[in-house]
Amino acid sequence: MHAFGGADVLALEDAPMPTLEPGEVLVRVHAAGVNPVDWKIREGKFRTKAALPLTLGRDASGTVEAVGSGVTEFKVGDAVYGMLYSHGGGYAEFAVAKVDEIALKPRSLDHVHAAAVPLAATTAWQGLIDHGKVRSGQKVLVHGAAGGVGTFAVQFAKARGAYVYGTASGDHLALLHELGVDEAIDYRATRFEDVVHDVDVVLDLVGGETQERSWKVLKKGGLLISTVSEPSQEAANAHGVRAMVYMAKPNAAELAEIARMIDDGTVKPVVAMVLPLAEARKAHEISQSGHATGKIVLEVAA
Repeated sequence: MHAFGGADVLALEDAPMPTLEPGEVLVRVHAAGVNPVDWKIREGKFRTKAALPLTLGRDASGTVEAVGSGVTEFKVGDAVYGMLYSHGGGYAEFAVAKVDEIALKPRSLDHVHAAAVPLAATTAWQGLIDHGKVRSGQKVLVHGAAGGVGTFAVQFAKARGAYVYGTASGDHLALLHELGVDEAIDYRATRFEDVVHDVDVVLDLVGGETQERSWKVLKKGGLLISTVSEPSQEAANAHGVRAMVYMAKPNAAELAEIARMIDDGTVKPVVAMVLPLAEARKAHEISQSGHATGKIVLEVAA
């Protein structure tokens, strides 16, 4: 992209091969995940230090093509996946990653499915486990449970032994049950606060009115944690609960643990759609509609 704006600013073109700094790895990209942060950056609504022209893409799965000086964690030919936080650039044949942004790809996944994992799974992990400290016997409510982050959040919460509620539209309830949700709630037919009570952690992936209505379902001392908007600390104090907003950061150790959970069958990615790299505009339009189930992935021709 050479300018900020709508999906039409995305253009498929030749670009110079990325160069490596010490501690970086050049990845031959096989697939790139599409995330809401991508189109938010494209629209200029999300702060980024990168200068135009800019290649988007925080998620990638591929093979190590070259390593920079000082890199001992990976070697040429390793299959890796990761969250390209520093440089982005996953929508390309080659991308640069810092060693702390990538891990060995789950052995049980192809590159397309592996590319659906890093940002969404890391976001869910850091929300529920790092910040939420979810443990066995607790109750967790995930809003937007059928989306990219939500599908991982449900599975992580279940793996920790929690009782999980998930909100989604009615046509996604079967998926939520398949992922292990104990009570799936069709937000179009049921007001979740009528059926959910005494929750320890609410993971808010929706914001707005949904966030505001979530205060009353939390138990005293519970936590409302959001990825989309800063919760009101005044409202949190009034309800005797805690609240925070957060943004996921790359963590190679967590990616490695997530890969282990995928390979042992505890967790699986949900891929909504696979498109060729040339259809990145279409992928953004679908993602921006807010109705994708799981993740959209761009496949890069070998």
